[in-house]
Amino acid sequence: MSNDYVFDIETYPNVFTLAVEHAEAPLHWMFEISDLRNDSRQIVEFLQFLKETDSRMVGFNNLGFDYPVIHTLIRMGQSDANTLYQKAMAIINAQDEDGGRWMHSVKPSDQFVAQIDLFKIHHFDNRARATSLKVLEFNMRSDSIEDLPFPVGAVLTREQIEVLKQYNKHDVAQTKAFYYHTLDMIHFREELTRKYARDFMNHNDTKIGKDYFTMKLEEAGVACYDFGPNGRTPRQTKRPVIHLKDAILPWINFEHPEFNRVMNWLKAQTITETKGVFTDLTATVNGFTFVFGLGGIHGSVESEVIESDGEYVIVDLDVTSYYPNLAITNGFHPAHLGKEFVSIYKHLFEQRKQYPKKSAESAMLKLALNGVYGDSNNQFSIFYDPLFTMSITLNGQLLLCLLAEGLMHIPGLRLIQVNTDGLTVRVPRSHKMLVDLARAAWQTRTGLNLEEAVYKAMMIRDVNSYIGVFEDGSTKRKGAYEYKVGWHQNAGGLVVPKVAEKVLVDGAPIRETVEQWPEIMDFMLRTKVPRSSHLAIEWDGQQPQKIQNITRYYIAEGGGRLFKWMPPLKGKNEWRKIGVESGWGVQPCNDIREAGKLPVDFDYYVREVEKLCLGLA
Repeated sequence: MSNDYVFDIETYPNVFTLAVEHAEAPLHWMFEISDLRNDSRQIVEFLQFLKETDSRMVGFNNLGFDYPVIHTLIRMGQSDANTLYQKAMAIINAQDEDGGRWMHSVKPSDQFVAQIDLFKIHHFDNRARATSLKVLEFNMRSDSIEDLPFPVGAVLTREQIEVLKQYNKHDVAQTKAFYYHTLDMIHFREELTRKYARDFMNHNDTKIGKDYFTMKLEEAGVACYDFGPNGRTPRQTKRPVIHLKDAILPWINFEHPEFNRVMNWLKAQTITETKGVFTDLTATVNGFTFVFGLGGIHGSVESEVIESDGEYVIVDLDVTSYYPNLAITNGFHPAHLGKEFVSIYKHLFEQRKQYPKKSAESAMLKLALNGVYGDSNNQFSIFYDPLFTMSITLNGQLLLCLLAEGLMHIPGLRLIQVNTDGLTVRVPRSHKMLVDLARAAWQTRTGLNLEEAVYKAMMIRDVNSYIGVFEDGSTKRKGAYEYKVGWHQNAGGLVVPKVAEKVLVDGAPIRETVEQWPEIMDFMLRTKVPRSSHLAIEWDGQQPQKIQNITRYYIAEGGGRLFKWMPPLKGKNEWRKIGVESGWGVQPCNDIREAGKLPVDFDYYVREVEKLCLGLA
């Protein structure tokens, strides 16, 4: 039986509620602190029970919000609702201050009960991945999506408090559902924590990799931090100026003048920061355009369906662990970490081969190998050295150009795509051996390894959006065609990419497939606005109706018009009215039982599928 307890709090000036649910057993608790009752003592006793039974409290952003409020109650022993509300507001307001996000945090060693934070584990505290529990309710396809029922700071009546408690229970149920989606990640962290006697429990994947690499550096005697009166600071190599010629391998040379032009331009550059280095840097060779960027090279044919047949075959070549092996093979390392960095990098790469691919060790070592490059451009990291960053990204792109140049000599070969760590070509089957020879020559010259895969077909809208069908029938999807999206991504309207795949791969008819699609949740879309704004729906002949700030809906025949109402811009007085799905009616569906109110307007979804299918020649 699990010792995990899922919880959530709500705080208002005159009421504090704490809802708890056991992770496995059907056990529920609801505590209240208000003018009518004060469960302070019962809360502390309950937490004491959790502590004595070595239990854990599981929440969503609980390390950043819920637990610091509860920790205040534990330290006081007794509190009123307003005191806890003021603590909650102090936490929220501190987010805008320098270092404010850490101001109210409680160190793991000081926590009364151990905490598991699903928000942290999934790295939702990263601005690019920021995701609310309400968005997760949409992505989890919950029957009900409920937004906070009352404005923050409102004084609630007894009837409103009862509504708040039901909402609090709903949030716990949704957090528990997401906990089950996260169990494999939690077990992975438990295994690492036991094995290495280091607390990985609330680490995101990237942090696990970086911490493990750091641990190995320190075990090898490499100093990663300096210690002084202000505490621990990461050792780094800061470079006011970088001459890009110092980053590029001296033995790289090209036959084609376009590639030489790009390389010579790069070698002539002196930069003071890494941003903006590759603005509009392209090279067109044999009609194919290579686009260079800090994140890697890319290029693709567009709006085409390309197939293998009796005469031609589509071959994909990807470099094995490209960025780690670039560093290992060429001795690239952050200057302050020395050559021991390369030895450890190589050891971790070789060590990973010894474990099954699905093992915790393999997963952790993969994170350690891949996390270093990105962090080498992070000014808060021990791996920070922008010359190391540029050495990896510049040579990574130029070496792929070298591979492309070698392949382009093959008669009848056509370059289909190039991306960060590989490229795809269509070549006469009679000349496939020449691809193998060019591949072997490149591997010998670079010391890197190319993995081969063969496509039966590729349906390409652009470099970011395509479907590839491998020889074994498995499918690779990217961009607009992907429907297995991450938790932080928008999982709305998945009927569109799912039907598009059926049309492109299986030849299914568009309209008939959309109209017969069996899963209503695949038609659902979502929109959201911040608390400073609101959503409203307008039905013919009726006054606008305000609806909750994150709303699930589908395009419906006879539906209402959905609008965002945003505050006035600076210096203006009028609120802004912005249409959502302009020209189409919608049916809000935050409760799944609303799905049958109006029929789905299939025309909208057919049009979206056509955008992904009909433009491909």
